Amino acid sequence: MEERLQKFLANQGICSRRKAEEAILAGKIKVNGVTMLQLGTKINPEKDKIEYEGQVVENKGKHVYILLNKPIGYVTTMHDQFSRPTVMDLLKESKKKIEFKVLPVGRLDMYTSGALLLSNDGDFIYQITHPKHEIDKTYQVTVKGKITKEEVEKLKTGVDIGEYVTKEAAVKILKIDLEKDISRIEIKIHEGKNRQVRRMCEAIGKKVLALHRSSIGNLTVKDLKLGDWRYLSKEEVNSILKK
Repeated sequence: MEERLQKFLANQGICSRRKAEEAILAGKIKVNGVTMLQLGTKINPEKDKIEYEGQVVENKGKHVYILLNKPIGYVTTMHDQFSRPTVMDLLKESKKKIEFKVLPVGRLDMYTSGALLLSNDGDFIYQITHPKHEIDKTYQVTVKGKITKEEVEKLKTGVDIGEYVTKEAAVKILKIDLEKDISRIEIKIHEGKNRQVRRMCEAIGKKVLALHRSSIGNLTVKDLKLGDWRYLSKEEVNSILKK
């Protein structure tokens, strides 16, 4: 069965579909020994020999989906130029064996903990990360100072985080500790701008002291220890994609 070359590369966990398209245009992909430069190229994974930067891409076939509870101090990338620990290190260090190469689905910054998905399914990665699919992400946020109802309303209706005004968000106060001079709030968004939750809080004059993503869609990490991960079932994958 034929499929587009960039989709095949993404599904094998080589890179995202966008990066695959860039690689094709840069002449880094060969099919049966011939360099491909057209994004519309279709291949038969069962018959054709695909090479990425000189390395043969194996047709692994099976898609896997992983939910990880990321600790603070790990970067969400395959490799880090500054030799900082990555989320891939957590998978490698685990006693559970991963038979397929996977990619992080979206990002969490180094100082944010919580729910992170990884997969080798390019279509799944696209659907989770593209804002048009409106997959909710829920964050538990600790900020400095007492948060007011007026500030919460601003977060709910949208704030300017620099050349972008955020969409409506679900926000509620969890706890206000006057003695410690901190507030805990829950923010639920379906966008994924860089450091969005931190920038939203900064926009109302609140410094984030701790940030944890507790769930993606209906997938929660409350039963996963920090640094631990598990495979998702087919039912869970379909549920988060609202199928």
